[in-house]
Amino acid sequence: MSHPSVLLYALSTCVHCRHAREYLEKNHIEFNCTYVDKLSGQDKDEALEKIREVNPRLSFPTLVIGPSHVVVIGYNPEAIEEALAQ
Repeated sequence: MSHPSVLLYALSTCVHCRHAREYLEKNHIEFNCTYVDKLSGQDKDEALEKIREVNPRLSFPTLVIGPSHVVVIGYNPEAIEEALAQ
């Protein structure tokens, strides 16, 4: 099954972010992961601005899924599956 693009914004020390990443890997869902806490300078500012556009609280993990950019905030397997099905 082909999945839409998935962007995962995470913190390297966040257990919920780790669970989200493991879920995507376990289910063979291709994704790009950005560890925001590992960025600096303009790269970090740009990543935070992208997250703020879809998640003003800047909570992690934040997943942006598919061409319609469905946003899933937090580790929520059911919401991830629902977004992938759209």
